[in-house]
Amino acid sequence: MHFHVEQIQLTTQAPIEIIDLSEQVRQAFARHPVRQGWVTITSAHTTAFVALNEREPKLQQDMLDFLTRLAPPGQTHYRHDIDPIDGRPNTHSHLIGLFMNASETILVEDGRLLLGEWQSVFFIELDGPRPQRQVRVQIAGLV
Repeated sequence: MHFHVEQIQLTTQAPIEIIDLSEQVRQAFARHPVRQGWVTITSAHTTAFVALNEREPKLQQDMLDFLTRLAPPGQTHYRHDIDPIDGRPNTHSHLIGLFMNASETILVEDGRLLLGEWQSVFFIELDGPRPQRQVRVQIAGLV
């Protein structure tokens, strides 16, 4: 078995942001290809997540609107925002995160990533902007 881990460093610009990581994941896979196995993409954060979904600008705006409505920032009843540990009133980010994944796994078959025709890999920032975010890409399988 072959195992390799790479890190993708990100800077986010918006309070809630969707960043397409598909090309960075493909590049990492190209550096450490396997014939059969999997690639797991993992966020190292509690307020930023990884998702597989369609890349289409109108849909992405709908996603941003939905996430903002799901748990609006600045609500007076959020206890965590009264005295946040890191000084960031980010309860809304943690609440939205309850419905998201910290990681996604893509199968590898015959040396190809098995992403669907419309699937892209996204990093979903829920507590930005942030100067430094990390995503780990683990490639595992038979060479």
